[in-house]
Amino acid sequence: MPLVTSTKMFQDAYAGGYAIGAFNVNNMEIIQGIVDAAKEEKSPLILQVSAGARKYASPIYLRKLVEAAVEDSGLHIVLHLDHGEDFEICKMCIDDGFTSVMIDGSKHPFEENIALTKKVVEYAHAKGVVVEAELGKLAGIEDDVNVSEKDAAFTDPDQAAEFVERTGVDSLAIAIGTSHGAYKFKGEPKLDFQRLETITKLLPNTPLVLHGASTVLPEFVALCNQYGGNIPGAQGVPEDMIRQAAQLGVCKVNIDTDLRLAMTAAIRKVFVENPSEFDPRKYLGPGRTAIKEMVQHKIRNVLGSSNRL
Repeated sequence: MPLVTSTKMFQDAYAGGYAIGAFNVNNMEIIQGIVDAAKEEKSPLILQVSAGARKYASPIYLRKLVEAAVEDSGLHIVLHLDHGEDFEICKMCIDDGFTSVMIDGSKHPFEENIALTKKVVEYAHAKGVVVEAELGKLAGIEDDVNVSEKDAAFTDPDQAAEFVERTGVDSLAIAIGTSHGAYKFKGEPKLDFQRLETITKLLPNTPLVLHGASTVLPEFVALCNQYGGNIPGAQGVPEDMIRQAAQLGVCKVNIDTDLRLAMTAAIRKVFVENPSEFDPRKYLGPGRTAIKEMVQHKIRNVLGSSNRL
């Protein structure tokens, strides 16, 4: 079974009021944990590669690992480029076999974002690849994404409608209050659901994407800190807010920080409890298991994508 595009996935998710998890991958164990979870839950799946992952593991290694996951699991899997910064990286990934790419022109003025996105859309669609774009700016730091709070901006609904019409983009990442990284809120978590509802009404049947949507599960933060970590005050998006967003037109939810926390907590625990251990399999294995269990929880209890194949 080959890699697939997200078109049918998003159509089904939109109609069903659930979301597809888009999980960032960096190595074999992370991919295995995510895929094993999706297979047990019978869930569609998006595996995405960021700029940081490309630098760390090399695109060809990641692509081959994902291809192995498809062959081994028989799942419908989308291979997606996360936060492509220019036309050249999008073109390279399209030519390398990615089935979905994101062109992130959100740092540019509106008209430049439209021109750049349209250029990627025209190239991708000719190759049968779907395109995600972004309008609005999420605060926070994750890999090569670094936006200060003062530069963050919520998505304007009218601009969103014009943007999709003029670019022909397949899905749109919007800013409604989420942010990248482990420190998403300083006070009470809040998302602008009224803005989301307005965008959904203006863009019926257009899949919306929520970046920076890790919940920063407290149990993993606590485990990290218990076993020598120093992650004070980390706070993510509450899970009930993610569920609500999925019922209001969000079809793709990006999750990265939760993967990092789950794996790191499990590895720290092994090192503290078994300080003589130096076999990577003995600590990466528990990390993989932690990721699997966390992803299963997300699929079943947050995204609602279990038994959707």
